[in-house]
Amino acid sequence: MSLEERDLRDLEKAVGLLEQDTITEKMTQFIGKPIDFLMGKLPKGAEKKIHSIVETALHKAADAALWSLDNEPNTEASTKTNKLFAAVSGAVGGAFGFTALAIELPVSTTIMLRSVADIARSEGFDLDKVETKQACLEVFALGGPSEDDDAVDTAYYVTRSFTAEAMQVLSKELAEIAAQQASANFVQHLTPTQTGKWLAALIEKIAARFGVVITEKAAAQAVPIIGAVAGATLNTMFTDYYQDMARGHFIIKRLEKKYSFELIKAEYTRISNPVVA
Repeated sequence: MSLEERDLRDLEKAVGLLEQDTITEKMTQFIGKPIDFLMGKLPKGAEKKIHSIVETALHKAADAALWSLDNEPNTEASTKTNKLFAAVSGAVGGAFGFTALAIELPVSTTIMLRSVADIARSEGFDLDKVETKQACLEVFALGGPSEDDDAVDTAYYVTRSFTAEAMQVLSKELAEIAAQQASANFVQHLTPTQTGKWLAALIEKIAARFGVVITEKAAAQAVPIIGAVAGATLNTMFTDYYQDMARGHFIIKRLEKKYSFELIKAEYTRISNPVVA
């Protein structure tokens, strides 16, 4: 089975979006200094605190962002509006520095997640379905540490395995449900309590990865000469980046529904790793 020409072009677009420079590399280019160097300038204990804030922010965002949109699949996404809101929240956070992170991050994360959900809707996904919420959250696991980080493999399909790993921490009851249902659709059959438990496990897993790039962002904003301007620019950069990740992710998910997971993964691998003649 082969892809229709239009779908092949969409897949090529998705690969281009998902295989771009990581957000860490983009921040380094903007700041002009190595992020590792700036990380050393953060207050003692800052990294642990940021990771805690990130997890809380993702929980709050997941509760609010998706349900603030009308559930009308294939509606055009308002990407520019969401970037504007992100810039404003970033300017406030940048002006007040590290101390404002606990206030600014839940706001900016909700804006970004709402933007991701907006793109999911534009690609034809139903926001009332729990698996759409899951897929939106997965976007925040994309674009983390670079490929030369021995601890983390950032390949798109490997990153998506985080969802499967999150399932391993669930109770025997959920594991049995997962075994009985198709892995991509089993969440449809969970009760509200089971769904909450499953999403909490997923958020914990994603927060560990997203927290890395947020810590790097906090370090970049701590550079004294930039302040509010950097906060606005970095938030716009982040929103733009995760909008790209979302667009690529939901194109892939849409094509997997139309064809199959295996076919799209194989075609993705072929496009992203062309054979050199």
